Amino acid sequence: MKTLGIVGGIGPESTVDYYRSLVQMWREQTKDGSAPSILLNSIDLKKMLDLFAAKALAEVTVYLSGAMERLARAGADVGLFAANTPHIVFGELQRRSSIPLISIVEATREAAEELGLRRLGLFGTRFTMQGHFYADVFSKAGIALVVPEENEQRYIHDIYMNELVKGVFLPETRQRLLAIVDRLAKQEHAQGLILAGTELPLILREAACAIPFLDTTQIHAKAALRRLLS
Repeated sequence: MKTLGIVGGIGPESTVDYYRSLVQMWREQTKDGSAPSILLNSIDLKKMLDLFAAKALAEVTVYLSGAMERLARAGADVGLFAANTPHIVFGELQRRSSIPLISIVEATREAAEELGLRRLGLFGTRFTMQGHFYADVFSKAGIALVVPEENEQRYIHDIYMNELVKGVFLPETRQRLLAIVDRLAKQEHAQGLILAGTELPLILREAACAIPFLDTTQIHAKAALRRLLS
């Protein structure tokens, strides 16, 4: 059996969601009572975010690479970062890694292609919404991305850091997020929305919306499961 290495804690709530999803998906696929082999390295979210805020990409790469290599030394055959923001430096992380890594961005692009979506909204931390790593991957498939307006980005980033990563999920926050989704659908003609922050599904997964959500946690977990069972 292959072993999956997860660099988690970025943030803790979504790391728990990853683990639960992987175990549930495994049971549904195998139906033999077994469980997946998973190693978890939970790292310091604040340290990572401080490095990104300082635009210290070389330092954040060293930090995240070291976290993954600890899993490789412990016996992981394949790895993933249980968050979107680390994928800003994913190319360099994969280059340094001694084991193959599963990209949340590539997996989400494949899911969008399967659904036939050509124009998508993007929610996430400000590092994700203002970065190019999603657009660079999706543009290769002819998929356009639209992001919220600047004041909306500030709001999403603020509630992400001060509510969602702390496990606080308020009804009024859900409604404000859905209002931004509605604007993107009507004014920007978004056909779907990428939940490019793994805490976002925890507040929006069950919400009714006129356009489909691309739940990056679930998409990433499914991609990991396929790799483990291959």
